[in-house]
Parts: sequence; C-alpha cells; structure tokens
Amino acid sequence: MPYANILVERTGAYATITMNRPERRNALSLAHMRELIAAFAEAGESDALGVILAGNGPVFSAGHDFADVAGADLPSVRKLLQTCTELMDLMQSIPQVVIARVHGLATAAGCQLVATSDLAVAADTAGFAVPGGRGGWFCHTPTVALSRNVGRKRALEMALTGDTIDAETAARWGLVNQVVPLADLERATLDLLQRATRGSALSKGLGKQGFYAQHDMDQPKAYAYAVELMASASQTADGQEGMASFLEKRSPAWRNR
Repeated sequence: MPYANILVERTGAYATITMNRPERRNALSLAHMRELIAAFAEAGESDALGVILAGNGPVFSAGHDFADVAGADLPSVRKLLQTCTELMDLMQSIPQVVIARVHGLATAAGCQLVATSDLAVAADTAGFAVPGGRGGWFCHTPTVALSRNVGRKRALEMALTGDTIDAETAARWGLVNQVVPLADLERATLDLLQRATRGSALSKGLGKQGFYAQHDMDQPKAYAYAVELMASASQTADGQEGMASFLEKRSPAWRNR
C-alpha cells in the first residue's frame, strides 16, 4: 500500500521500514504511527525473517509531534498515546526479529522505539534522550520501555534530567547492542540481524514471544510458563528436526511449522 510518512522495502529475507518525515525530524504524528502499525502488521504476516526500523534525515525520531498535542483535549491525547502503545506492543508481538538501525538522535517516543525493538545497533553519531523532565510534559510512556532496558536508576536519571546520552553510554547501559562508525551502520545492522535469524523461523518466533510473555512474571510463574512452552515446542517438526540433525551430524531441513 502507498504510504505518506514511511518507506517499506523488502530485500531478500528482510523488510526495512524507514520513517520518512525528515522535515519534521520523523516526529510520530498520529498518521505516522498508524502507517507504522500497518507496515509492522504486514511484515508480521509475511514470510520475512526480520524487520529493520530506520529513519531518514539527520534525526532517527524526535518523538511525538507536538503539533498533534498542543491544544488537544484529553480524549485526543489519550488516543494518540494509546496508538503509540499499540505500535510498541505490535513490534514485540510479531514473530520476526525487529532491529532498530539508529543513525542520529532518538528522543522521547523515538527513544521508546529503540527500547522496544528486540535489538538495536547505533552509529557513533546517535544520541538518546527522554527530555520531558526538562519541560512540562514528562515522558511517562517512553520511560516504561526505557526502564525495561537500562534499569530504574538509569531510567530515572535520563527521565528526570532530560539529558542526552551518547551511543557508547547507551551500549554500556543496555539500550543498544553495539555501536559502530556511521559508515558501518548498515553492514553491522544486517550482520546482527542475520545472526539473530539463523535456524528455524518458527522456533525463533516462539522464542521471542515467549521471552516477552515471561519477562515481567515472578520467577515461579516464569518457569512454569517456560516449561510448558519449551515442552510444547519440542513436539514441533522443527524442534524434532533440530535434535535429529544434531544427533545425525547433518544440516537441518527446517519446515517452519
């Protein structure tokens, strides 16, 4: 389908969704987020193995578009934030590996996109911030995702100060997986995605969805859930093929069902 705010392309096994509002610093307007939801849903239903999220222009994403918020009534702002949450939940619920390719500044809900992605590679030119703490509209929803990446103390430091952290700090804190020179960003992102999508796509999808399902459970519930999921996964064709090919010392033939 044609999009006004994003670009979608498919290269081999991977789809790339590129935010394409450089004149607005890829701000997440309601229309922009609805297009991202449609594109991620389409990718999730496809046979793609992974999805790259990128941005055009000097900024990865500046977060919510204040033009949608200034002067808006409570139901309108609530709908905007609910749409954003729908997008974030969708990124984690589709079976494909979602990797953020971050070349520039990612702030507020833009930082939330990075924190929500399964994996993230940043250029050394990237920066990350949740700047609402410096102003009058605190970054409540971005901090949900951020705190699940960097922990309470660091998330609150970012949220309360509004300061920007550089890419190396983001990697040390766990917000991104690695930092590379800008010239190497596309290659490094593709390399990590290729390594993350080896093996059975069915197994990978169950693994991703199972990880998010158990992540906020207490330990006994998490183990009970994981035991049932892992036991059930052993009965799939690919589960059996993985074990058989290992024992028989041959390459596996995945059926992805």
